[in-house]
Amino acid sequence: MYERSMGEIVRDQRPLMMGPDATVAEACAAMHKRRVGAVLVVEDGDRLAGIFTGRDAVRCLAEDCDARRTKLRQVMTRNPVTLAPGAHAMDALRLMSDGGFRHLPICEDNGRVRGIVSRYDFRAMEHARLDEETGFFEILR
Repeated sequence: MYERSMGEIVRDQRPLMMGPDATVAEACAAMHKRRVGAVLVVEDGDRLAGIFTGRDAVRCLAEDCDARRTKLRQVMTRNPVTLAPGAHAMDALRLMSDGGFRHLPICEDNGRVRGIVSRYDFRAMEHARLDEETGFFEILR
């Protein structure tokens, strides 16, 4: 079976990226406008500093933060797990499944952002294969 690489999946992607001094309100407005669930927080143009997701936005609201004044640097997930462009789709699905997260930044070794994937970027056969593997490992327990 042919395995797609992360580089293939994000090839023509223009991920939503913002600087760490952007506010939660700005990030949420941009996520809503682009219809995406995450912002890659970058420094020096395209070096990943963190990720801000819908889950982070909910946490901010629950903690009663002021979305217009709170900076992404204060609430982002720092040093998120990333995957290299040469990795395969199954590697990404395993990482997201094991880590319990929905978004995975794709970065070069030097931290430069190439894109981001979510569970929805994968084909049914890739999800089926993960389900097969997961079921197999459950039997081994």
